[in-house]
Amino acid sequence: MNDNEMNKILEKAAVLIEALPYIQRFNRKIIVVKYGGSAMVDETLKKQVIQDVSLLKLVGFKPIIVHGGGKEISRWVGKVGMEPVFVNGLRKTDLETMEVAEMVLNKVNKSLVQMVEEIGVSAVGISGKDAGLLKVEKKLSNGEDIGFVGEVTEVNPKILFDLLEKDFIPIVCPIGMDDKYQTYNINADDAACAIAKAVNAEKLAFLTDIKGVLRDTSDPDSLISELTVSEARDLIGTGFIGGGMLPKLNNCIEAIEQGVSRVHILDGRVAHCLLLEIFTNKGIGTAILDDTEMKYSNE
Repeated sequence: MNDNEMNKILEKAAVLIEALPYIQRFNRKIIVVKYGGSAMVDETLKKQVIQDVSLLKLVGFKPIIVHGGGKEISRWVGKVGMEPVFVNGLRKTDLETMEVAEMVLNKVNKSLVQMVEEIGVSAVGISGKDAGLLKVEKKLSNGEDIGFVGEVTEVNPKILFDLLEKDFIPIVCPIGMDDKYQTYNINADDAACAIAKAVNAEKLAFLTDIKGVLRDTSDPDSLISELTVSEARDLIGTGFIGGGMLPKLNNCIEAIEQGVSRVHILDGRVAHCLLLEIFTNKGIGTAILDDTEMKYSNE
């Protein structure tokens, strides 16, 4: 064995040693992964995300996947000759669109189950309808009716705990019902946040199409690696946070205040972003944590 080969082996060993304290700390802890964006469209990225989640399961984590499917829904709405309608950036969901959305999300759900099973890990796909997991009420956008879009009002996590206890990865599509058993589409970020709070998750990770929280949205190198809740609020107060990041960051703050230990905003376009964020000292995205928590647990 030459020196180059030996160095490569030593580098692999160093990576495993760096991951050790994180594996020890989060063993048997629940992590909720909100899976969406480009990582759901690109087949290579999709496979890498599923590999990451499966590896987390195999080293002792208890992962739950909550997935979106907005791009796929838009594609199918177009295929059946319907025009997507958006109100204040939110999809307006009439009855016909709701039928398409539920069909597409269930199709996506079972494809993810299949990919996990191909790796040799057991998974079960469910929707928020199953066992009353997600109860909702109609959501309005600045007072405007946007159809069958739901706001989560209650989470019954029993089915998730049962699946985790039986060694399955639950894969959840964001469909819920109201008190009259009417079906509603749910924003996947909102569903993931509500589920993470209900199961008292150790971590909640959002896979997005951006690097994380930026101090300057025009400068990709201004990534903020870690933010306390107070720092996140201050950043929102400056007015620099806008677009889709604003509700996401508010979701992060709410999740932390409801007991989730850390929330991560990651660029799902980066290969194996989950592993890089969770098992390395610095990570690659933005971690939001409680004001009282130390920034790096192993330092």
